[in-house]
Amino acid sequence: MARAARPRLRAVLFDLDGTLLDTAPDFVTAVNLLRAEHGREPLPGEPIRRTVSHGARALVRLAFGIGEEDPAFEPLRQRLLALYEAHLLVDTVPFPGIAELLRALAARGIRWGVVTNKPNYLAEPLLARAHLEPPADVLVCPDHVSRTKPDPEPLLLACARLGCTVREAVYVGDHARDIQAGRNAGMRTIAATYGYLEPDEAVTQWQADYHADSVAAIAHILFSHFLPT
Repeated sequence: MARAARPRLRAVLFDLDGTLLDTAPDFVTAVNLLRAEHGREPLPGEPIRRTVSHGARALVRLAFGIGEEDPAFEPLRQRLLALYEAHLLVDTVPFPGIAELLRALAARGIRWGVVTNKPNYLAEPLLARAHLEPPADVLVCPDHVSRTKPDPEPLLLACARLGCTVREAVYVGDHARDIQAGRNAGMRTIAATYGYLEPDEAVTQWQADYHADSVAAIAHILFSHFLPT
């Protein structure tokens, strides 16, 4: 019996921090401004960079060595987010090759969007100020769903808003929860190994369909496996 034809690719969805945009420099600034407010010396950039994809709570734990049960934890987290918002897109840039990839997708009629665990009040202006062309066709944040990644709900919502099925989309992310969310949704996945990974991160255990160590590698995967000429 002949194998069923693979559905046509209609959308590529990206995680935001560490996949689409290199936001780590502005998080480094915010973390060290917060430390300075509390009389602490700045941390090196690299450990902060590796922690960005784990979220603001992880950054507070890194910066102050306290847990969420500490009464100081939540005020520190809120202050960190305020400092980050004040420095949004100061040093953030798209990863090399993103602009070219988005134009190439548009030329093929492929829509793109972002599914992130970053709150909408930060993600929406960040994307707007990044001036990516063409602009994202969809943005799904925790504000828009009841369950966040690794639950598949955000990816399912993104596909619904784009009018495509999960089989017609690919999700690209730099964290295990991104790949798990894609797998839970029944979507094909690409692990962006150039993102904010720990040195000993066992990426192969994420069980992504593909691994890409650069945006150019993502383009190669998409155009050779999903969009053959």
